[in-house]
Amino acid sequence: MSIHWQIIRRLLAAPGRTAIVDDRRTWRRAEILVGALHLAAYLQPRCESRTLGLLLPTSGVFPVAALAGWMLGKTVVPLNYLLKAEELKYVLEDCGADTVVTVQPMLDFLGSSADECLYAPHGGGGVPPIRNLVRMDQDVDYSGVPEPRWPAAADDDDLAVLLYTSGTSGRPKGVMLSHGNLTSNLAQIRRHVDFSDRDVLLGVLPQFHSFGLTVLTLLPLTVGCKAVYTARFVPAKLIRLLREHRPTCFVAIPSMYNALLHAKDATREDFAPLRFVVSGGEPLPQAVFEGFRERFGVTINEGYGLTETSPVTNWCRPHEWRPRSVGPPLPGVLERIVDLQTGADLPPGAEGEIRIAGPNLMKGYYKLPEATAAAFDERGYLRTGDIGRFDEAGHLHITGRLKEMMIIGGENVFPREIEEVLNRHPAVKDSGVIGKPDPMRGEVPVAFVEMKEDPPGSGRTAPFDERELKGWCRGSLAGYKVPDEIRRVDALPRNPTGKVMRRELRALLDQPAESAR
Repeated sequence: MSIHWQIIRRLLAAPGRTAIVDDRRTWRRAEILVGALHLAAYLQPRCESRTLGLLLPTSGVFPVAALAGWMLGKTVVPLNYLLKAEELKYVLEDCGADTVVTVQPMLDFLGSSADECLYAPHGGGGVPPIRNLVRMDQDVDYSGVPEPRWPAAADDDDLAVLLYTSGTSGRPKGVMLSHGNLTSNLAQIRRHVDFSDRDVLLGVLPQFHSFGLTVLTLLPLTVGCKAVYTARFVPAKLIRLLREHRPTCFVAIPSMYNALLHAKDATREDFAPLRFVVSGGEPLPQAVFEGFRERFGVTINEGYGLTETSPVTNWCRPHEWRPRSVGPPLPGVLERIVDLQTGADLPPGAEGEIRIAGPNLMKGYYKLPEATAAAFDERGYLRTGDIGRFDEAGHLHITGRLKEMMIIGGENVFPREIEEVLNRHPAVKDSGVIGKPDPMRGEVPVAFVEMKEDPPGSGRTAPFDERELKGWCRGSLAGYKVPDEIRRVDALPRNPTGKVMRRELRALLDQPAESAR
């Protein structure tokens, strides 16, 4: 069954129930369905391309627009509004969308970038700009619009969404996810974790990202539980939402948990109703995990996945939590650990590249056959580029990223190990480590650190002492793993899911140390 028919069936089951609460309003199930039907009828004579762009904040408007696109048989393209203008313009040209659904506050947020991306010709050949910019908060006039038609059918193999990667190297790539990819991953999640229509899910993830699309948007719509959204992460507002809606499930990224951990007004009672607290997007620092347990009595469960896997492949459930594990594979997900040199399968306990197969695996990269072929091994498993190991119970532990691995004097070193040590320092808020070429050792680690406020809430950062931080590292790390240089930055560069952008850290290497602050 296509993703939109799964949603429609659930919306029809109890049309008067609340489906979504966002920053502006409450959406009943019937309002989502009727809104999507009318928007589909409005778009039908206007949108001629096979793709429909969505430039929307996290809100109930997003599922209305996505559902309308699927009703018309379109491939939905959620647009990352945090991209630079040149990148966003490239995505629009690459996907070929002639219509973008948006709201005026989003255009105001983009400012001059909106003019460049949406109105100016694209590409060196003068590819026409977007022909139809549909502002859902002011433009859509349904008078004269034909009666909504019966939603289009879709096969499992039909393309449902194009999700463009953040482009950590080169141009963003469009990940092709079919209706079957999305519905299978939702079924895998439901079989692994007992979600029901009695749950209340709270989240602030961007819906253009695979994590926010599947877990925050599609999961509650297909399960029938209430979802509470806020478009911007503000710790004080999150705490108010926890108190007002008493959610049972909370989904966020590590940097958000870190900020909540240091929120002055947060109490144990605020988090008491939560039965399932999930972190994804990047590894959760051990200091944040331990801090949440100590201050709020909450165990944060880590998950794992990639855009290419729709995205969830592993989830650590509350009753089977293991230290620093992302949990076992979801039902139907096949995973193996392979040797970095030979590609041979490795036993439990041995570290190697994680490779994944299953019905949730992408169709490929849009218009990139060579990149698609390179992404899969000879057995059809996705080469994730992540390094990990399985323990004896079959739980996956992520230990590093192949592309981020440093070779220091012939030894493999992963940034995460060094970052975990730095993040345990009482004055360090967060850190990012990269390798720098060295004529003697091949590479040496260089660390960038954010310092905590001292005292909390004062607005003043803790003193930075490079020598003292190196000494701290020597207490836990082999000598060759101790950073050759540690620099302070006001804020680590991050992508929308909170991952540290190491490419931007590398750009800081060419600057004097004081310029990195």
